[in-house]
Amino acid sequence: MLTLFHHPLYASCRFVRLSFGEYGEELALIEERPWIRREEFLTLNPAGTIPVLLAEGDHPIVGPTVIAEYLDETRGALKRDKRLMAEDPVQRAEIRRLVDWYLIKADADVTRHLVRERALKPQMSSAEGGGSPDSAAIRAARANVRQHLKYTNWLAGTRDWMAGKRLSYADLAAASTLSVLDYLGEVDWQEYPAARDWYSRMKSRPCFRSILADRVRGLSPVSHYADLDF
Repeated sequence: MLTLFHHPLYASCRFVRLSFGEYGEELALIEERPWIRREEFLTLNPAGTIPVLLAEGDHPIVGPTVIAEYLDETRGALKRDKRLMAEDPVQRAEIRRLVDWYLIKADADVTRHLVRERALKPQMSSAEGGGSPDSAAIRAARANVRQHLKYTNWLAGTRDWMAGKRLSYADLAAASTLSVLDYLGEVDWQEYPAARDWYSRMKSRPCFRSILADRVRGLSPVSHYADLDF
């Protein structure tokens, strides 16, 4: 079994877990707190970032998109119509664009700030950057949530799936990000009906079961988090 160093509230880590789950592969999970910068972990990834996958032969593969490419090359090509990456180059480009949108842009605009201020700071020492939440950072992130939800609502309302006709890495990236925001109670689903219907389909998939079971010490999810019908 492959091993993933992850944190349950990092969208990038959830993306990897969902991707392997779609292919029916289990991962051994090791929760990593990257702000601690464990020496043993830094030997796997000197950058100190997660996710990190210990692949066959215990070779470390670092970063969500790199892991996704590895998964596609080693498993995806055999999945035919269930492959998470398209074969057409233009469709592949659109999938990659949306994966970057959610795991890089939405993370920079919204997710990392809300997670850090609301969930991680209480677990950190002052030397690690812990302390009281930064209310200005939270306000700025919440202001940005709406734009990302509007865009997701448009995608879900105009396409069968995020990047086109088939489920792809784009859906898993979007669902990973929104699942973190949903855990924190930062999404008013009533305002975004198309996004809500799409997300309901996503979290009803078997790969989502472990994500919906996630719990973070000191911060419980909103009441509807694990409810497949909201």
